[in-house]
Amino acid sequence: MTKISDLPRDLAEEVLSRVPVTYLRAIRFTCKKWNTLTKRRSFTKKLIGQEKAEAKVKEFHAIMTLNSRLHLMSVNLDGIHKDENVESSIKQKGKLISLTVADPDRIVISQVYHCDGLLLCITNEINSRLVVWNPYSGQTRWIEPRTSYREWDIYALGYESKNNAKRSYKILRYLDAYEDMGDMSVEPRTRVCEFEIYSLDTNSWKVIEVTTDWDLCFLHRGVTLKGNTYWFAREKIPPPPRERVIEDIPLGEAEINVEIPSFLLCFDFTIEKFGSRLPLPFRPCVDDTITLSSVREEKLAVLYQRWDITWTGIWISNKIEPNAVSWSKLFFQWVG
Repeated sequence: MTKISDLPRDLAEEVLSRVPVTYLRAIRFTCKKWNTLTKRRSFTKKLIGQEKAEAKVKEFHAIMTLNSRLHLMSVNLDGIHKDENVESSIKQKGKLISLTVADPDRIVISQVYHCDGLLLCITNEINSRLVVWNPYSGQTRWIEPRTSYREWDIYALGYESKNNAKRSYKILRYLDAYEDMGDMSVEPRTRVCEFEIYSLDTNSWKVIEVTTDWDLCFLHRGVTLKGNTYWFAREKIPPPPRERVIEDIPLGEAEINVEIPSFLLCFDFTIEKFGSRLPLPFRPCVDDTITLSSVREEKLAVLYQRWDITWTGIWISNKIEPNAVSWSKLFFQWVG
């Protein structure tokens, strides 16, 4: 009698790719053959193909951070459109864990970055740690710092396209902040600016020289698209004189929402450089809400909401490259 574990590889891939991702860990423990098969690139492509097929019927999977743990969620867009209760259309499929971590519940995650199916996770500890994780294969790699990681570090995960078959994955670590961010009374204030790149091929860090006339907000996460990472950025402005503390600013002046020149900025992981300033389809103020996201790894979308009037707009890129972008308005609505 033929056993299911004796199925031809192509047929086994077809069957196992239809199994929910949260059950893959148990499947790998079932037999060594399946453990090896589910870590093959061909299986990963088939699994992603199943995800895209589900997306066509307005349902997709998303990874969310809940209580500092990573969870796989199912989002039904059609249900959200029909039901005012959004929560009923978002369901938890399972908690994501790794084969190589003995007790994953002890790992507290503070930040997550995504690129090409890989996750870069930053742990929430006094001395943060970095781990690159492939949820499909269960493989992890802990990244040791060149010197140390800092609380205000900004990260990005991308890749260099050497050819159609080979991608060289890299991590960008960026810090541009004052040494004593937690204690504003420290004088003199020392500004620290560091740029480093980690190559997963060579398992090593290297320092790159970057001159900045812009700021990346710590709370605005970058979005990786086609291997490169895009950020919302603002022109760098000098800090106000220390003697002019907030109590000295007149009330009317303090309430003014300042407009600072803003734009998109791209880091090209192939040449390891930042591109030129890319125009936004609007002119935001400091307190406005701006969110970037990728659309099927092909286009960039930006959501913009004004702070002073209740309207929201969404634009999507017609063309997006490290040094060029064009936009089309997709959605506009008054709220309230």
